[in-house]
Amino acid sequence: MVQSKQIKHQNFNGSTLPDTEYEDCQFSDCNFFESNLSQVTFIDCVFDNCNFGLAKIDLTSWKGVKFDSCKLIGINFNHSKDFLLAVNFERCQLDYVNFHGLPLKNTVFSQCSLVEADFTATILTGASFNQCNLERAIFENSILEEADFRGAINYSINPNRNKMRKTRFSSSGLEGLLANFDIIIE
Repeated sequence: MVQSKQIKHQNFNGSTLPDTEYEDCQFSDCNFFESNLSQVTFIDCVFDNCNFGLAKIDLTSWKGVKFDSCKLIGINFNHSKDFLLAVNFERCQLDYVNFHGLPLKNTVFSQCSLVEADFTATILTGASFNQCNLERAIFENSILEEADFRGAINYSINPNRNKMRKTRFSSSGLEGLLANFDIIIE
């Protein structure tokens, strides 16, 4: 177990992490491109300016983890363990990420790109999408109760195919809710 350690400028490109549990660690400017992070547990860790391109995260645990300014393009978070899953993302590139079926209650997405992200059957109760680009993101059979989309752009969400109660939208974003109804908005 690695505890309370700062890990900076490490290149884990294509390799497997040496330990299986990290607690209260900060990873800064690390490269996890094509790395194998499977079955690793991260507890109360921060990833700052890290690249996770094509990383494998099968049965990885993310408990109280914050990603800041990270590239996580195409990551299959749905392969992670969902028990006690708690993540937040700030200024991250999350294009083509798969969150299918995960419990992401109260997750904060702030200033993130989520182009074509898959939120199918995801529990997003209380989640926030502040200043996020949700272009072609998929929301299907998702629970969006009390989620906040007021600062999000480019989303298209069908209210008939998602559970929505007290979900917050800005008036300028209403087009993203009505696009599926074959009506003309002028």
